Amino acid sequence: MPEETILTHIPSLIATLSNKERAKGTALTREEVESIRDRAPARVLTREQRAAVDERREYDDIDPEQTWEHWQVARLELNSEDK
Repeated sequence: MPEETILTHIPSLIATLSNKERAKGTALTREEVESIRDRAPARVLTREQRAAVDERREYDDIDPEQTWEHWQVARLELNSEDK
């Protein structure tokens, strides 16, 4: 049976979206978030490889299938950490 693989953005979507939003100076729109996700570099990794990436990052990245929804939660958490 083939090993399950996971699309993994490197750098993480959280880091990429955070940098883009900071550069823009205002919140990203859904269309911008989805466009950035679609153009962001990604690799296909095994579950074991993905777990190692998450461990090095010290956080789980947002799900590319639910980027907009997960980004809304992540950006609130990031903004609360900045204060």
